[in-house]
Amino acid sequence: MSQPHQILWIDDEIEALQPHILVLRDRGYGVTPATNGEDGIALLKRRNVQYSAILLDQVMPGKDGMATLDAIRAINPQVPVIFVTQSSDERFIEVALGKQVTDFLVKPIGVAQIVSTLKRVLDQQQIVVNQIPGHYTADFNTIRAMKESTPGWQEWVDIYVKLLEWDLVSERLVEGGLEETHLAQKKECNTEFSDFVEANYPEWVAGSPQAPPLSVNVVDRHVIPQLQAGKSVYFIVVDCFRLDHWMAVESLLYPYFSIDRQYSFSILPSATMYSRNALFSGLYPADLAERYPQYWQEESDGGTSTNRYERHLLDARLKSSGITLKPGLQYFKIFDARGGNTYKKRVAASSGVSLSALVVNFIDILTHQRSQSDVLQQLAPDESAFRALARSWFSHSVLFDILRMVAAQGATVVLTSDHGSVFCNRATRARGNRETTTSLRFKIGANLGCEKNQAVYLRNPQEYRLPAENASKDYILAKDDYYFVYPNDFYKYKRQFQGGFQHGGISMGELITPVVTLTPRRR
Repeated sequence: MSQPHQILWIDDEIEALQPHILVLRDRGYGVTPATNGEDGIALLKRRNVQYSAILLDQVMPGKDGMATLDAIRAINPQVPVIFVTQSSDERFIEVALGKQVTDFLVKPIGVAQIVSTLKRVLDQQQIVVNQIPGHYTADFNTIRAMKESTPGWQEWVDIYVKLLEWDLVSERLVEGGLEETHLAQKKECNTEFSDFVEANYPEWVAGSPQAPPLSVNVVDRHVIPQLQAGKSVYFIVVDCFRLDHWMAVESLLYPYFSIDRQYSFSILPSATMYSRNALFSGLYPADLAERYPQYWQEESDGGTSTNRYERHLLDARLKSSGITLKPGLQYFKIFDARGGNTYKKRVAASSGVSLSALVVNFIDILTHQRSQSDVLQQLAPDESAFRALARSWFSHSVLFDILRMVAAQGATVVLTSDHGSVFCNRATRARGNRETTTSLRFKIGANLGCEKNQAVYLRNPQEYRLPAENASKDYILAKDDYYFVYPNDFYKYKRQFQGGFQHGGISMGELITPVVTLTPRRR
C-alpha cells in the first residue's frame, strides 16, 4: 500500500483546528502541527519526514507567513505550500505567487475545502493517470467509428488531431499496453489516410468542391482577407513545421495572442520546391512552370535555388488579386541566428508594415542534419523527442521574440508550414536510372518503378498538376512511413536511412499542416 501524504500545518491557532486535523487523519493524511513559523521550519529541517505539502497561516506572531515561506523555499523549493489567509487582495496574491505559493485557502475554512484543495494539489496527477485508459478507449472507439464511416478530409484532420493530442500525453501511456495500442492505431490511420489521398488527390487539384484547403489556397483564404480589412500582417512560414510541433508550442503564445487554428494540406510532392512555391504563388507546379518559367526550377529538394523567387511569386499573387500594398511587401528568410537577429532589429525599428513575409528554415535544417549527425539522432531518436526539441527551440528562439514584439505592435500574424515530415521506418524498393532524383520519399525520372501499395506511381503527372516536359517523365511518391531504396545494396541502405524524418511523400505528418491566425490581445 502507498504511504499516506504527510502534511505540515503551521498556524498559531492550531489548537482550535484539532477537529480539522482529526478529520484529515481519518481521511488518510498524516498531519504534523506547528504553532509558529520557527517550529515549522525546525520540523522541516529535520528531514526525518518528507512532507507532501505545507498548510501555512499568513498572520502569525513572530515570523509571519511570508517570512516563513521564504525560509521554506530556502530549504525545499519544490514542496507545495498552501497559504491560509484572511486576504484576497490582488497585490498580496501576486507577491505570494511570485514566491511559488501553490494554492490559497481563505478563512474561515472548512475541512471539506482543505480536503478538496489537498486532493487537487497532491492527487490530481494520479487521478488523471487513472482515468487515461477510459478516456483513451473512448477516443479509440471514436476514431474507429470515424474511419468506418468513409471520412472526408475534415474527418481525417479531426482523427489526426485526436491522435496528436494523445501523442502529447504519451509519457502517461505506459500501463496496460496503451502505448502499443496507440502506436498501432496511429500506423493504421496513416496507411488508410495515404490510400484516401491517393484515391482523391487528382480530383482535388481538378477543382472538386470536396477538396481540402491546399497550399495554393492559403494566401487567398488567410492573408488577403486580413489585408483587405486594413490589418498590418506578418505572414510567417516555418519550413517543415509539423502540426504536432505547433500543438506543443501553442500554449506559449496564449498570453500574447488570441489563436485561431485551422488546417491546410500540402500539395504533392510534399517537398519545399513544390509546396512552398505553391504557397506563395497560389499556383500548382505545372501552372507555375507554364506562367512563370523564369521562376520555376525543378532540382533536388533542399537547394535554396528552387525557392529564390518567393518574393516575386507572392508579389505577383497579390497584384493578381487587386492588392496594392503601402508600404510595399517585405520579404525575409532566416537561416541562422545572425539572420534572425537582423530581422528582429527590423521589426523593432518598423514604424508600419502592410505585409511582411518571413520564412524560417530552422526545423527543416534540423530535419536534414539529423540524418547526418549521431548527436542529433541521440537528441531526437523518435517523434516524441523531436517534438520536445522543437518546443525547446521555439521557446528560446528569435522567432518567439519576434512574435512577442509583433503582438506588442498590434499586428496580425498568419503562421503556417509548407509541409511536415514523417518518421520513416520501412524501406521499399524503387527502380530508376542514374538521372533519377535522390530524395528518399519521392523520385523524378524516366521508367521508374515502385512497389504497389507502398508508393504511388504518377504515370500522368499532369493529373497531379505537376510539370511534364516530356512523355517519359514520371514521379513516384512513398506512402505511409516508407522510404525508397534501390535494389542494389538494398539492406545496406535500408539500415542507413531507417529512422529518419523525411518528406515529399504521402502521410498525415507531411500533408496536414497548421494555418494559425494570431490576433494580439489587448493590453
